[in-house]
Amino acid sequence: MPNLFEPYSLKDITFRNRIGVSPMCQYWCNDRDGKLTDWHLVHLGSRAVGGAGLVMCEATAVEARGRITPQDAGLWEDAQIEPLARIAHFVKQYGAVPGMQLAHAGRKASCARPWEGDHSLRDDEGGWETIAPSPIAFGGSGNRLWRVPREMIKQDIVTVRQAFVAAARRADEAGFDLLELHAAHGYLAHSFYSPLANQRTDEYGGSFANRIRFTVETVRALRAVWPERKVLAIRLSCTDWVEGGWTLGDSVELARLLKAEGVDLVDCSSGFGAASGRYPIGPGWQVSLADTIRREAGIATAAVGAITEPRQADTIVREGQADLVLLGTQFLRDPYWPLHAAAALGQGKAHTLPSPYDYMVGGLSYKN
Repeated sequence: MPNLFEPYSLKDITFRNRIGVSPMCQYWCNDRDGKLTDWHLVHLGSRAVGGAGLVMCEATAVEARGRITPQDAGLWEDAQIEPLARIAHFVKQYGAVPGMQLAHAGRKASCARPWEGDHSLRDDEGGWETIAPSPIAFGGSGNRLWRVPREMIKQDIVTVRQAFVAAARRADEAGFDLLELHAAHGYLAHSFYSPLANQRTDEYGGSFANRIRFTVETVRALRAVWPERKVLAIRLSCTDWVEGGWTLGDSVELARLLKAEGVDLVDCSSGFGAASGRYPIGPGWQVSLADTIRREAGIATAAVGAITEPRQADTIVREGQADLVLLGTQFLRDPYWPLHAAAALGQGKAHTLPSPYDYMVGGLSYKN
């Protein structure tokens, strides 16, 4: 059976191991221009040097109104390509596959950063109009009361889809080899397919086939412009964890359909589409979702959710529960987690370090 440090190939892209850096919002771009900075180069580049096989950029908005916060990353104009290209080049230079996650926050846009209150921003605080399939606020109370989004008309749907396509072209130009559509966590695509957020009565609401239409059409448009040799992925909230919401069975069926549309990998997250959700959080709490979708939809999956220990990650791969494991918080604690995991699992060196590091880690010291 494959192990955590066995290379893995999808399309023409080969990951040096099964370990990925999950997209982690930093909310640290230059105010309102969406451009990544030296912070992001160091943040993501250090994880490539540290041995990850895949390094994913944070959720990157395809239009300005699709940002979660004013400080979100963006790819809605050509001026945003260069700093991303610099990061993609560095990540690739040090052995990892650079991944881009394209996103639109929908009704969860126009929000303050978590350490600034994580509340919906009013217009006089620099906020903006939000859009969603239906005019239903995410929830909350008091200072956490969310804006009521404007219900999208069909031209809005076309405009957003075109924004995803334009951003995908820019991601390709910047040198990314994996593109992921963020369709989870209560953001726009998730709010279309979840019955908790979608009360439309047209062809984009009501039945399962109608609620998934936005996601399927967006994937189809992305696949048409994203090079066939490169990986197309999607992050799903595989269950809402709320009665009457989206279910794992729904995700299996959607994954089957998306595979036929050219999706290569399903990044299996869950929840955060409803303020009332209650989650069984614990070690590896979402791994079973990736396992089910991999087996029942016949598609490659990535597992996420409190994966922290080397043996735990290795077991997920060895038992065929997922093809990749994506770590977020653990990579914040330890950018060199793959190196330490390799040692713990008796795999030797996970990869060749840059010469200055390799010289010192090898037990050598400078001579006077």
